[in-house]
Amino acid sequence: MITVTVTRTSAAAPAPPAPRAYRLTGLRVLRSEWAKLWSLRSTWITLALGLLFLVAFGIISAARYKSTIDSGQQLDPEDVHATALSLSLFGTNFAQLALGVLGVLVTAGEYSTGMIRSTLAAVPRRLPVLWSKAAAFGLVALLVGMLGVFVAFPFASGVVSGTPAAMDFSHAGVVRALLGAGLYLGLVGVIGAALGALLRSVAGGVSVLVGTLMLIPGLISLLPSSWQDDISPYLPSTAGQSMFALTHDSTTLSPTVGLAVFLGWTLLALAGAAYRLVRSDA
Repeated sequence: MITVTVTRTSAAAPAPPAPRAYRLTGLRVLRSEWAKLWSLRSTWITLALGLLFLVAFGIISAARYKSTIDSGQQLDPEDVHATALSLSLFGTNFAQLALGVLGVLVTAGEYSTGMIRSTLAAVPRRLPVLWSKAAAFGLVALLVGMLGVFVAFPFASGVVSGTPAAMDFSHAGVVRALLGAGLYLGLVGVIGAALGALLRSVAGGVSVLVGTLMLIPGLISLLPSSWQDDISPYLPSTAGQSMFALTHDSTTLSPTVGLAVFLGWTLLALAGAAYRLVRSDA
């Protein structure tokens, strides 16, 4: 007897679908950096602190001024010409540190953990990473700054109502000054991100940021007065403050010139960060 074995050939398995090709675009890099920014707990904490500094210190400054007026005590020399605007913006000096330090962390933090290698492997051209980090955090710092100053001013204005410092939104220059203060804080955030990418060290970036915004103006005050008048207006912090000052004199810059000078410092920091990012390894 002959046995015939029939072998059934199975149908060929369908080929797996080809992987979808993704183009690397600036928008996608920006979305990636935006997602990384909000995935950090430090982002939420530091932004909340910056907002708290703006609102709380503005109200506290206005309340102290009101208390001095009501008690009949003599005002401190720096408060003699105070306005509701200047009192409400008292917290700007503290908020700029919070936002600037967070900007340093956004860029230098990846170098300290080594994650920057993965980021640059995914984006070989490198520079879009810097632009995206600076743009994402700069926008966030701008929004926080704008929110803080526009919340602090009406509260401070209500506190000092009926005093020589009384002022509201209808006063000439108030809205312009508040917009300038918010823009200043946004640019401080960009400078912080640039310093972090340039120095690749959180401690180094924070040290340079604090020294530039707070220590150097104090050291300049030790120079002869003629030198101070020539140098001081063009320092980053002084030029930035002229963006939201209500009045100006011959020793200070106008808001437009102050903005141009501060933008120049911002672009200089970004240019240094871009040069090092392209020229040296991570």
